[in-house]
Amino acid sequence: MILIILPTLLLSLLPLTHATAVRRSIPRPGQVGQEQPLITPSPASWHPTRTYKKRGVISDLAGDVNSILSGLGSDVPSYVASGVPNFFQGFPTGADVQSSLGLNDSQVKTLPTQVLNIPGYANWTDQGWNLRFHGNVFKQPNITEQKLDDLANVFLVGTSVQGLPPSQASQARNLTAEIFIIQQSNQNVTFNLEPAPTAGASGEQGGGGAVTPKGGSQQIKFPIPTDAEGDFDGFVQINDDGLDAGNSTSEIQRLNVYTEGDVNGNATAYLVPSTGLGIISDIDDILRVTQIYEPSLGLLNTFAKSFTPWMNMPDIYANWSRTLPNFWFHYLTTTPEQVTRNYMDFIYKNYPGGSFDDRPLNFSDVSATLSIRKFLLDKVFQTFPKRKFVLIADTSNSDVMRDYPAMVTDYPGQVQCIFLRNTTNTDPGDKFPYDTSGFKNVSTSMYMFFVVPDDLTNLDIANGQCVNSTIKQNLTFGYQGLPDGINLGSPKKGSGSLLAISTTWMLAAAMGAAVWAL
Repeated sequence: MILIILPTLLLSLLPLTHATAVRRSIPRPGQVGQEQPLITPSPASWHPTRTYKKRGVISDLAGDVNSILSGLGSDVPSYVASGVPNFFQGFPTGADVQSSLGLNDSQVKTLPTQVLNIPGYANWTDQGWNLRFHGNVFKQPNITEQKLDDLANVFLVGTSVQGLPPSQASQARNLTAEIFIIQQSNQNVTFNLEPAPTAGASGEQGGGGAVTPKGGSQQIKFPIPTDAEGDFDGFVQINDDGLDAGNSTSEIQRLNVYTEGDVNGNATAYLVPSTGLGIISDIDDILRVTQIYEPSLGLLNTFAKSFTPWMNMPDIYANWSRTLPNFWFHYLTTTPEQVTRNYMDFIYKNYPGGSFDDRPLNFSDVSATLSIRKFLLDKVFQTFPKRKFVLIADTSNSDVMRDYPAMVTDYPGQVQCIFLRNTTNTDPGDKFPYDTSGFKNVSTSMYMFFVVPDDLTNLDIANGQCVNSTIKQNLTFGYQGLPDGINLGSPKKGSGSLLAISTTWMLAAAMGAAVWAL
């Protein structure tokens, strides 16, 4: 079986292992003067949500839920039975990795400390610019190539590292090595800030999305040590010397953020004025070809194949960067931290520069995984209450189908447009239904379900034109995308988004999609 036994199989392989992942050297400037930072609280805080019970709403099509799931085998993981089709689930933690490798604390101490530094954003307050720093501190054990191959093969369906072309085999090993790390708690992190001449790939000078400020050089010691998972996340007041005030400019400014002591722990931060327009963009199956709705292909496209843009979507984003004044790009993925570095590299090579959000390690169980997108959306909207946002993703994410329309109600006047790629119309491999009931009370002028990137051309987004009238919508405000064009009514009140995902897995099982078996 594949994935069913993923966490335990991976850990059972670890004791046999001992190769270092490829490190990419990034130049960093000399140290600059130290500042005494003040940390400010995040506008949004984490509140766990209840877990809903699954219900068999399409039993007339697929039969009883329990019998179908049991037919897949007793080793089906709990998150599948709960309705989470997420192959990025159940990764081993640092303590598990260390224990399985048989490393004591003294041996771990000799490993170099590394920092995942995620591109952040800053908001303007009466006290000046407050910059969000977030990421993870970890150590990467030395694992031999042979044993990395053993570990990587667990993520591959119908093939192996040995059967891949050299470039794909190398990516599979590197990404696998990024997963098997030892997070470092109670660590202090220091950053050097410098004006950023370029970031991103929009075709414009500087990569688009922002301008280079005249100043801003300084050193920041993050005031709070890393948490139990090695994460750090918080807003810190920075020195404004050489930076335009956020209440006197409409331009987004960018700063390079260099991590002290780790040449790979570098990122770009964006200083975003209080008013203006921005986009919060998903990545999988909207900016890159993932096919997450076909797990075997999704795994291959993520762990082995080079990340590939979806059709001509980079041209759409480049055009928005050129034509929409001071348009802020914020990329939000629910991919866990351990595998985020490849996503950031892909974005900056193909799309305009922008800030970034992912799923931190303390969002790891099923309910937290289903809640992380809304949590991150809330944080952005609450940090910038006077800005308007375009939201873009695809229909294969049940949390998107729930959370995007909810933002219209929760933050009146802040959602400019919602664009959703209808993956069931473009990819015959997507057999999963999607729930459009959340859009029932949203104005039809605010959202569009589209098929190809060119559907997004010639829209006057700045003035609120969100709909291409040539693209039929056909919403039923219930479950859509079922076999033979069958659609169902709205789910019962209180059934929750898990309902939609549960039916997804039940339908896949009923249609013979044996994605969990070798």
